[in-house]
Amino acid sequence: MFGGKKPQAAMATVGNTKPETVIGSNTSFVGTVKSDGNMRIDGTVEGDIEVLGNLIIGETGRVIASIKAQNCHISGAVRGEITVVDQLEISPTGKVWGDITTSALHIEPGGLFRGQSAMSANAEEPLLLEAPSATNRTDR
Repeated sequence: MFGGKKPQAAMATVGNTKPETVIGSNTSFVGTVKSDGNMRIDGTVEGDIEVLGNLIIGETGRVIASIKAQNCHISGAVRGEITVVDQLEISPTGKVWGDITTSALHIEPGGLFRGQSAMSANAEEPLLLEAPSATNRTDR
């Protein structure tokens, strides 16, 4: 109504809370980044990233790092190991090269993921079902 812009899908899924830390598109950082809040990366980061809140990697974000976060939405490019407690989303412009461990993984059409994924849910292994034996089978 008051502008033609739609809300960003990343913010809707990862939460409507404003990021406390923003690494802008003209910024590059090498080292370890730790945050107790939410973070958005639109620039370049190389090293390790630990976020207790939500992590958004924007379309201009380029990350070569080991990532640990509560939730993560990727619209840019990431190379490295990613561990997410709740949900990891890869948007149509997102690209991930590396292994992922998360409880829920969502890759939108057009998103790229090359690596291995492991689901870290606390569910127990299902019991293996045996095929019915020939003696218990009745043909009708």
